[in-house]
Amino acid sequence: MTTLENKKKRVVIKVGSSSLTSRHGEISRRKLEKLADEIALLKDAGHEIVFVSSGAVAAGYRKLGCINRPTSLPEKQAAASIGQGLLIEAYSEIFLSHGYIASQILITRSDFSDETRYHNVRNTLNVLLERGIIPIVNENDTVTVDRLKFGDNDTLSAKVAGLIEADQLIILSDIDGLYDSDPRKNEQAKLLEKVYEITPEIEQGAGGSGSSVGTGGMKSKIDAVRIAMASGISTFLGKATSSNILNDAVQGTAKGTYFEVSNESVNLDQKKQWIAFHSGPQGEIFINEKGKLSIVEFKQSILPSHIVKVNGRFENGSVIRILDHQGERVGLGVVNYSTEELECILNPLDKELSNHEVIPFEHFVCELELSLPVVI
Repeated sequence: MTTLENKKKRVVIKVGSSSLTSRHGEISRRKLEKLADEIALLKDAGHEIVFVSSGAVAAGYRKLGCINRPTSLPEKQAAASIGQGLLIEAYSEIFLSHGYIASQILITRSDFSDETRYHNVRNTLNVLLERGIIPIVNENDTVTVDRLKFGDNDTLSAKVAGLIEADQLIILSDIDGLYDSDPRKNEQAKLLEKVYEITPEIEQGAGGSGSSVGTGGMKSKIDAVRIAMASGISTFLGKATSSNILNDAVQGTAKGTYFEVSNESVNLDQKKQWIAFHSGPQGEIFINEKGKLSIVEFKQSILPSHIVKVNGRFENGSVIRILDHQGERVGLGVVNYSTEELECILNPLDKELSNHEVIPFEHFVCELELSLPVVI
């Protein structure tokens, strides 16, 4: 009988900048080769791999003429434009020595927020994986502004994992897992080997970035794990420098933290993943208690009679936030009408559309169902 550990998997691997750089902050060829060699071994075993790699700024800033890692946005973007080419060249060379072709995919948040482009990215990745290619994904730092950023590659990797319906997400960094307290401050801190739920205690214990090179800390990793678990994907968090870390992580024997998805976990389909994590809500509606019960408890659609107030300007087909009459978030949904149409429907003199669905239940994602804020 084939065990889960021996099954051929579709795996997304994320590696942070701090795990790819030397102590001087430059890209380390030795570290690149270690990770690429381990990925090649997974490919040899029949697994499909998507590699989310940070490091473009670190790879390019010295070539830009900067002595230290730049802090201004224009210099970071200029460094990334150099570094992206250098990174993919290095990875391509190493993977080719193992007989594998690498491709590059640079993504911005707007590629995910537009549903058509979201599916285009998914289709492209699926074709590459089916042909045995190793897609190397990074945020397109050369053009991305703060309001359109994913925030960090931890979040990007979780969203990519959901996009391609991965079996496992592996996040590697300079820490060897999640502890019950900060191991840098508490020598008695205990490594949590298995986690089945992101509790308030875990959230409170997640601190900031542990490295001056990267942008993500434990908090960003916990946020990424939430997205992956809501998409039905188990996640491993471990240390990049550990020997054979990738093979052991896939086999379930690595030192680190395994975030396991139980049978009771939420497993969102592609449509609801897009609504919950990628869409970018355009406006909001407030609903009464009857509407809240209808959509949360009875799994029925929202009707005009449930709506108390409409905020913002949106079009038919937009994703909007849904709040109760006290302003508490209920979830997100795709609305059937524009702001103007809703305002006409809500007019007491207009009874013709009073029983029409404003938000069908199948296009609604409940915040309680996810156990995390779904406002992007």
